[in-house]
Amino acid sequence: MIRSPARVGVAGATGAVGREMLRVLDERGLEVDLVRALASERSADRSLPFGESSLTVQELGPEGLEGLDIVLFATKPAVSREYVPVAVSKGAVAIDNSRAFRMDPGVPLVVPEVNPDAAAHHSGIIANPNCSTIQMVLVLDALHRAAGLRRVVVSTYQSVSGTGREAIEELRTQSGDVLAGRPAVSRVYAHEIAFNCLPQIDDFDERGDTLEETKMIEETRKIMGLQGLRIAATCVRVPVFRSHAMAVNVETEREIAPGEAREVLSSARGVAVLDDPEEALYPTQLAATGGDEVWVGRVRRDRSLRHGLWLWIVSDNLRKGAALNAVQIAELIVDGVSL
Repeated sequence: MIRSPARVGVAGATGAVGREMLRVLDERGLEVDLVRALASERSADRSLPFGESSLTVQELGPEGLEGLDIVLFATKPAVSREYVPVAVSKGAVAIDNSRAFRMDPGVPLVVPEVNPDAAAHHSGIIANPNCSTIQMVLVLDALHRAAGLRRVVVSTYQSVSGTGREAIEELRTQSGDVLAGRPAVSRVYAHEIAFNCLPQIDDFDERGDTLEETKMIEETRKIMGLQGLRIAATCVRVPVFRSHAMAVNVETEREIAPGEAREVLSSARGVAVLDDPEEALYPTQLAATGGDEVWVGRVRRDRSLRHGLWLWIVSDNLRKGAALNAVQIAELIVDGVSL
């Protein structure tokens, strides 16, 4: 247990997720004595906004990690693998947002609303799950507690912010080029993303699945403690700047009517229901942007299954899908602060 006020570092602070972590740290109730922004050597000495003041970026390295209680890592897997152990050796708890440690059996993978107790069983490293996994398991956990899960099939519609700031700029630039009748140049993605959908997120494996799809399957099983859960995923990148959406089909052990499912989800922590089709009320990626909730709508029966439901789930991938979840984990391990 770390006593408050805590000394917190954010590694990868100049990226999209790192900036959001700083914003969430400022907004939440975590009592901090110091916040240190860390990034690569080329970003050192830059100024980043933090609350009503600013932080000067320090280089990510042994010296920058000295004297911290918690380090939130918003870095690529290779960087996390190099510097997370350094942070731990300096006495900090590392909360890592990359995939580097997620499936390590000795590292807890935590969504605080679902498996908060797992955070207590760390050896210096706690993994933050994949953004799409986080928003899905909040909903799946509530339904599993109410009716049991037998099978899950998910198709995602993921925004370019999940790739990072360069992808955001690529979509913005390509959109302008296409509308102006100029050829679009692709540098971040294998194909043009403007006005297009790409059924590939991360690399393909020998089975034809992408790493993103595999992450969603394996991480969901680990977080929920359901190694036998049958789950399939197709992950698609869409020309949206921010927030991820997904269509999720669930088969439950017992029948749960759409009305009961809405009631269950309405009372689940971190979940909000917006579902009135007659009034065209359902979650959208634009409406979810900037918020902390995982929104659910389009709750309806799957008439091809005895105990089947369809759901539409939307959340801000930079907030609950990354920064907020990481800060909530930090809150779990700081004395005197609760969700």
